[in-house]
Parts: sequence; C-alpha cells; structure tokens
Amino acid sequence: MRDAFSTYHPLINFSYFTFVILISMFCMHPVFLAISYICSFLYSIKLNGKKALKFNLFYGVPILIISSILNPLFVHEGVTILTYFNSGNPLTLESIVYGISSSIMLVSVIMWFSCYNTIMTSDKFIYIFGKIIPGMSLILSMVLRFVPKYKKQIKEISKSQRAIGRDVSNGNTFQRARYGLKILSIMTTWALENGVETSDSMKARGYGLKGRTNFSNFRFDFRDKIFTFICSIFAVILIFGIFNGYAKIRFYPSILIEPIASQNIITYISYAVFCLIPVVIDIREDIKWKHLKLRT
Repeated sequence: MRDAFSTYHPLINFSYFTFVILISMFCMHPVFLAISYICSFLYSIKLNGKKALKFNLFYGVPILIISSILNPLFVHEGVTILTYFNSGNPLTLESIVYGISSSIMLVSVIMWFSCYNTIMTSDKFIYIFGKIIPGMSLILSMVLRFVPKYKKQIKEISKSQRAIGRDVSNGNTFQRARYGLKILSIMTTWALENGVETSDSMKARGYGLKGRTNFSNFRFDFRDKIFTFICSIFAVILIFGIFNGYAKIRFYPSILIEPIASQNIITYISYAVFCLIPVVIDIREDIKWKHLKLRT
C-alpha cells in the first residue's frame, strides 16, 4: 500500500479534494498560493514518486513561467508603470504580480487534480454518485480513466505495429504519417468498442435501475469520524478567516493586501495543516509499518 489516505471513505476523499481545490482556485492571497503549491507538490511526489517529480519540474515549471510572462504581455492594467513596450503599451507591476499569482494557482490546481486522480478511483466515484446521477457518474468515471487507460493501450498498439514494421519510426515521412493514422484509427475503433462494451455490461447488470441494490466494501468507521471531526475544525477556521477578509487581495488598479495579524496567522496555519493532513497520515502509517517490520 503506497497511500494510507486512499483507504479512507470515498466521501472523505472526494470532500477533501473538493474543498482544497476550491480554496486553491479562489484564494489568490500569496500565502495561500504558497501553501497550496508546496503542499500539492509534496503530496504529488509522495503519491507518484519520480513520475510526479518529473512532471512537476519539466511540465509544471514551464507552465508557471509561460503563464507568468503572458499576462503582462496582454494585460496592461495597473497604476504602477515600470516601463513601456515598443508598441507603447505599459508594463505594470500589478499585471506581473497577477500573472505570477494566477500561474501558481493554475499549477497548484493541476497538481491537486493529479493527486485526486490517483486517490479517487472510478469505483469510488460511482459509489458516491451512482444512485444520484447513475448515467453521468458512469460517463465521468470513464472520462477520468481515459488518459491512463488509453495511454497504455496506444503503447500496446504501437508495439504490435512495430513488430510488423508499420510503426511511426519506420519508412519515409509519407509512410510514417500513414502508419500514424493507422495507429490512430485502430485506437479510435478500440475506444468506441470499449465504450459500447462498458455500456452494455453495465446495462446487463441493471445499473441505474430503480430499487437496484449495490454491494460495497466501503464503510464509514471510527477512523473516518475522527478525520471528519478534525478536518471540520480546520475548515470552519478557514471559512471564518476567508469571510473576514484574511485571504483577500486586490490586484487592480493597485495592489492592496490585508496586513498580517494574529488572526491571519491562525488562518494560514489552519490551511497549511489542512493541506498537509494526507501527507501526515501517510508518514504516520509508514513509521508504523516500519516499526512493525522491526518487531518481526
């Protein structure tokens, strides 16, 4: 078992990520952004190891830099003018700060969603929304599985085509393009057939019918209740702080941010602890597991 937080009740997993992602999206305060970025970075590495580190460095950092540069190039609002472009448009401090903040927010949300995709499997999603919106929950669960499943399948198709000399690495440019279209055609056919088979399979099982019972191994136990109680305390503190303006910032026409006080610090600490809870749970379980191995 690589992650202990994934063993908690699906409703807890879904509620946690929903709350964290919403806070990350709508709270543009620098302290909130820094906490969200650092915690999502750490948790993604804890979940996916070197793969997540590679993605965060080779994809996340370029996205961060490009997004930070694009905003000042196209947005010229703000009263603090630093210089002028050749076109005569001003370069303002406010547009730079907003560009950096929005790019950090974007990358943080992407990393949180990568963690969500690892923890919230399709069976968990169907367990939560299967009775409420059975059709939509099935479609969404298939969409969430799309990238990893189809990526694996296209590799298998490419290997099969390479074995008969019809891979994109064989032949001239025209032949490579034709082989690539052939692989895409096979992949599209497989995807459509897979979707139809999944739909027929679920229909044969009576999925979505009124009165249909469902078996599930998920149980809301005492551990889940403790987690809910602890997270609720931090969530209440966060919501109270946000509604009192402790996470408020204005970028245009001038930068205006709330001064740091004791109330703000409590809100920041609560948010940091809330974001680090899954990491702490995993570390605690790792220590416990190593201790048990030493005893044996």
